[in-house]
Amino acid sequence: MTPMERALEEARAAADRGETPIGAVIMRDGEMIASAGNRMRELNDPTAHAEILVIRQACADLGRQRLDSFDLHVTLEPCAMCAGAIAEARIARLYYGAGDPKGGGVDHGPCLFNQPTCHHHPEVYGGIDETRCAALLRAFFAGLRT
Repeated sequence: MTPMERALEEARAAADRGETPIGAVIMRDGEMIASAGNRMRELNDPTAHAEILVIRQACADLGRQRLDSFDLHVTLEPCAMCAGAIAEARIARLYYGAGDPKGGGVDHGPCLFNQPTCHHHPEVYGGIDETRCAALLRAFFAGLRT
């Protein structure tokens, strides 16, 4: 299973909980370190995005503040808040599925990593398994409208 397939599993589990279906996985040297899906509604926490939760989990499990040699795989382009957390955690590489023209903070919106005040710039690779990631989000929101 690829990291993005695992992130998609987390996204589907989030959807089953009534959360926006976004999943994230942290990898290092081909080993999965942590995975999470959105839990904002469940935890009544607007910061409980998949990216934040997976970074917190990896840091806690490893007993370290920074994840400088780690990769983050996430099903949707991170928002500005999550991009800031990615920079603070010093994630080496970010792989995301669907772009987010409305709420993205990496390649859309504020493009946080391009700002001079951003002290860490991970390598960014967008469009990973984009079709499946976008389809999951579209189906979820279509279901809410019916």
